[in-house]
Amino acid sequence: MSDIEIRDDRVAGRLEALQADEVTGRIEYFVLESPARALVPVHTVVEPAHEGKGIAGSLARELYGMAAREGAVVAPLCPYVVKWAERHPDEAPAADPALLEAATDWLREHPDRF
Repeated sequence: MSDIEIRDDRVAGRLEALQADEVTGRIEYFVLESPARALVPVHTVVEPAHEGKGIAGSLARELYGMAAREGAVVAPLCPYVVKWAERHPDEAPAADPALLEAATDWLREHPDRF
């Protein structure tokens, strides 16, 4: 997957995979500040022409890497990221249930965000 560039558009809440300057996939997320700082992925999307190429997994891996570099955790609400984390427990520490509940509450309070 060396031809994939991943960039974080923090303002828009998107981690994007690019190939030849085309966005081929993304994880949409928000940053939760309390009860702990967390990146909360909500949706993972890969463009149909690019499915099956490992793009979603590369995005999930980078999201966990970003969180680690920032001293944050990942509280996944996105079903794909939840499954990816289950398959990669060495790279994706489980989120505290209270943090997942806070992330769910935040999302419920901001229905227009996603």
